[in-house]
Amino acid sequence: MRIAVAGGTGAVGAPVVEAARAAGHEPVVIARSAGVDLVTGEGLAAALDGVEAVIDVSSVTTTSAAESVAFFEQATTRLLRAGADAGVRHHVVLSIVGCDRVDLGYYLGKRRQEELVLAGPVPATVLRATQFHEFAEQVLRRTAFGPVVLAPRMRSKPIAAREVAAALVAAAEAEPVGRAPDLAGPQERDVPAMIRQVQRARGGHRLVLSIRPPGKLGAQLSGGGLLPTGPGPLGVETFDEWLARS
Repeated sequence: MRIAVAGGTGAVGAPVVEAARAAGHEPVVIARSAGVDLVTGEGLAAALDGVEAVIDVSSVTTTSAAESVAFFEQATTRLLRAGADAGVRHHVVLSIVGCDRVDLGYYLGKRRQEELVLAGPVPATVLRATQFHEFAEQVLRRTAFGPVVLAPRMRSKPIAAREVAAALVAAAEAEPVGRAPDLAGPQERDVPAMIRQVQRARGGHRLVLSIRPPGKLGAQLSGGGLLPTGPGPLGVETFDEWLARS
């Protein structure tokens, strides 16, 4: 099957391309580096020629709600319309567990993306996943200020990106289901503790401070807003195993 992967060069997109190829499919990368722009639509019709399924793992680097909503509205609308015109039978999108319960700016864009996909012209599956194992290292890099790291007080069930990639390909092979059960990692972990663990493994010595963001957002994060609330599939690789491997 010919499967288009929107955002196919990213941290999860590249593993999706690998997983699709390993499963015997023909992956088509949709990315600006491949000459396809989701926002403008440049090259999109040609990229979707003969495609049966689309897996959308595209993203935008922003904490602004306005920028996030604008990106996902434009990119998702163009991708759905082009998919309908090309006869795509299944549109699969990766989303985030708890994005409807935690009011981060980026998550507002993901909510809008989900709305568009589930009401769109192509039969769809929305698969929400928890944070990847790499999340702790990303926070470590982004919130380091001199000798201190400001770690958000929250819990997660981190999962391997390659396991999410395999689940997305399996979803594309199956029939559309709308909202799929949430996908999470095998263990619930404290995020500041994960950050400290990553830092030790990388030889760092900064002081990691666990802080609760102010207001409603802090309550949402520290109250388990990014944890699954119902039954769903679990990954296999633990955070400790990922850290040892990486």
